[in-house]
Amino acid sequence: MPPVNADDLSWTTPDADDAAWRRKQLAEAAGGDALGCSLYELPAGERSWPYHYHAANEEALYVLAGEGTLRLDDETHPLRPGEYAAFPADASGAHRVVNDGDETLRYLVVSTMREPDVTLYPDSEKFGVYVGSPPGGREERSLSGYYRTGDDVHYWDGEDGD
Repeated sequence: MPPVNADDLSWTTPDADDAAWRRKQLAEAAGGDALGCSLYELPAGERSWPYHYHAANEEALYVLAGEGTLRLDDETHPLRPGEYAAFPADASGAHRVVNDGDETLRYLVVSTMREPDVTLYPDSEKFGVYVGSPPGGREERSLSGYYRTGDDVHYWDGEDGD
């Protein structure tokens, strides 16, 4: 597959009222399968995805322009052009990007594209499940949803007895 130029791709925006970022899915446009890469722009004063981590997918971030803050493990770290951060596929990879600067924060996010995946949100005690297409993927999912961690049921709950 030939290279793609980000300038030739359209921006997409989240389907949520409280998220203001926009993204270009570079890897998908270039025919990527097992590795995802998206270009993000986060306006000043906005936040990215909620604080989270993945159980199956490793992610990394590279800042191209602007300044912001990266939350990792309940610590914050300044972000500026040239900063790179890796987020392992476990609780140690929990992260969130905040643009507390005066200009748009522009960055790349690279990730493995494994499915099924579970995304955990420690602050809100919920998790997301993705089967059939990984987070960031566009294929139809056979199962997906978000659930409260405390809504656990017994393994045999709702099953017919013998």
